[in-house]
Amino acid sequence: MRERLLIRKFSDETCLQTTFSFVEIQCEIAAKAEMIIQRVVLNSRPGKNGVPVAENFRLEQSTIADTVQAGQVRVKTLYLSVDPYMRCRMNEDTGSDYLRPWQLSEVADGGGIGVVEESQHHNLAKGDFVTSFTWPWQTAAILDGDSLQKLEPQLVNGRLSYFLGAAGITGLTALLGIREKGHVAAGANQTMVVSGAAGACGSLAGQIGRLEGCSRVVGIAGTDEKCSILVQEMGFDAAINYKKGDVAKQLRELCPGGVDVYFDNVGGDISDTVISQMNQNSHIILCGQISQYNKDVPYPPPLPPDTEKIQKERNITRERFLVLNYMDKQEASVLQLCQWIQEGKLKVRETVVEGLASMGVYSSCCYKSEEEAKGGCVSAFLDPQNFLDWQERIL
Repeated sequence: MRERLLIRKFSDETCLQTTFSFVEIQCEIAAKAEMIIQRVVLNSRPGKNGVPVAENFRLEQSTIADTVQAGQVRVKTLYLSVDPYMRCRMNEDTGSDYLRPWQLSEVADGGGIGVVEESQHHNLAKGDFVTSFTWPWQTAAILDGDSLQKLEPQLVNGRLSYFLGAAGITGLTALLGIREKGHVAAGANQTMVVSGAAGACGSLAGQIGRLEGCSRVVGIAGTDEKCSILVQEMGFDAAINYKKGDVAKQLRELCPGGVDVYFDNVGGDISDTVISQMNQNSHIILCGQISQYNKDVPYPPPLPPDTEKIQKERNITRERFLVLNYMDKQEASVLQLCQWIQEGKLKVRETVVEGLASMGVYSSCCYKSEEEAKGGCVSAFLDPQNFLDWQERIL
C-alpha cells in the first residue's frame, strides 16, 4: 500500500523512473533491517506410537528483525538442550496440561542458553549470558527480556552448558524429586535404585541420593560401559546391565535388604521388577517413563494389576512429580547443585553435538526408548563460532 501511495505523488510523464528507484531504495532498506538466521522446525509428526526420525525436523533459513524494541534483547544461541520429555511435544496432543505441542512448520523450542548481543532491557546488557525454558531452536533470536534468567558462569566453573543439565532443570528434577518424593533421611540405612541411571537425570539422581543420605545406591543401565561409568566415576555402589542376565536375581543380590527409594526414569518391565522388591512404606520418585513415550498411553502409565497390588499392599508411594511445581525452591537448589559441582562431589558427563543441523538427528536418538537412547548428562547444541572468545571471558 505504501508503494502505491508513493507512486501517486509523481506524474507518469516526468517521475516514473524516480518512483521505481525510490521503491527499490525502500526495499533495500527493509532488507537491511532483517537478519538472516537458521532455525529448526517440526517437519512432520511421528504419530503417538511411532518412533521419531531425523526427517521429523527440518532445518531452514529465516529472518528476524534487526531492531530491538523496548524490553527486548537480541541473543545469539550458544546451547540448546534435547530432553526426553520433548517426545510428547511432537504429538498433536501432548497428554499433559503443562506441555504445549510443537506446531508443524513452526520453530521448536526448549531449554537454551545464549549471549546478549543487543539490549533494550533495563536489567540485561550486551555480553550477559542468559537462559530460558522456551528458547527457540534457531541461531539468533529477539526475546522478551523478562522471560530470561541471567547466568553467573563462575558458579559452574565456566561450564555454561551445566545450566541446562546438572545445574539446571535436570539437576533440579533429581534434587527436588529426591527431597520432595524420596523421603531420604541420613542414617536411615536406605537403599536407592535408579533406572535409566546413565542418562541425564539418573546419573545425577544416584549421586544426589548418596549425598542426601542413602547408604547404598544401585543403578540400572543398558550397556557394560554405562554400568562401569556409574560405578567408577559416579560413585554408585553397583550397576546392573538389564540386557544381560536375570535383572530380578541381580537386584536381590545387590539389594539384600530390599529397595527403599526407587528413582524411576523408564517405567515398563524394569520398573515392575524393581517395585516387586520394594519394602513396606517405600517410595517411588516418578521422574519419567521413557519406555512408554512412543506409546499412546496416559501419563503416568497405569501399573499392571500384579504390580499395582504390590504397591498398595506395601503402601508404596507413587505420585506424579513435576519440578515446575517447586520453583520457589529453585534458587537455593541451584546454589546447592553448583556447590557440589565446585567441590567435585557431583560428577557431570555431557553429550555435546556441534551445529544446529545436528539437532534433528540427535533428537531422534534422544526420544527413543531407554533401550536405544544414548547416555550422558546433557544433550546440547553448541555453536562453535567465537566459542574460544566466550570461554576466555568466562574463565
